[in-house]
Amino acid sequence: MSSLNIALVSIVGYLLGAISFAVIVARSQGVDILKYGSGNPGATNVTRALGSKFGNIVFACDALKGFIAAGWPLLCMGEAGLKLGIIGLIASIIGHSFSVFLKFKGGKGVATTMGGLVAIMPVVLFIGVAVWAAIYFTTKMVAIASMLFAVSLAVSAYFLYGASDPRFTLGLVLAVLIVVRHRSNIARMFQGTENSFKK
Repeated sequence: MSSLNIALVSIVGYLLGAISFAVIVARSQGVDILKYGSGNPGATNVTRALGSKFGNIVFACDALKGFIAAGWPLLCMGEAGLKLGIIGLIASIIGHSFSVFLKFKGGKGVATTMGGLVAIMPVVLFIGVAVWAAIYFTTKMVAIASMLFAVSLAVSAYFLYGASDPRFTLGLVLAVLIVVRHRSNIARMFQGTENSFKK
């Protein structure tokens, strides 16, 4: 891997991730998502503000960011493509979470992570989605489901690829990034004020 390629995939990944579709979609409907609910510019908060149709649009667009950031190095950069794709995905998640266009604020990065994993390790993603669904439909709490989804990435990658594989390192980094991004949710859980979709 050359330094130029690392810089290129990092910059492209970050700028892709920094595009906030939550802000764009909510603003098109006259809503400032940064001032609504949790203030988080992500699919979950858009769903609360505008309903599942717009939330799903944001989720799909955020996932596409991760898929493109991880996928194009896999296709274009030969033997180094896997490692560069991993770097691109991590850069896009950082861009999503700390967007230069939002004064370095942003979303939690779950949808962007899922999109990138479609390209890099789909089996790990499939297991993670199954974990997410099982927890969400049991608790109706997106934050808990998302954090356990994140942890499952590292566990699944370890058993599928081994500790020396870069995909395990990716799973570990993603788990840490996503759980840390949910620290405010963890605080609200302890306070008993965390939002859910329970009716």
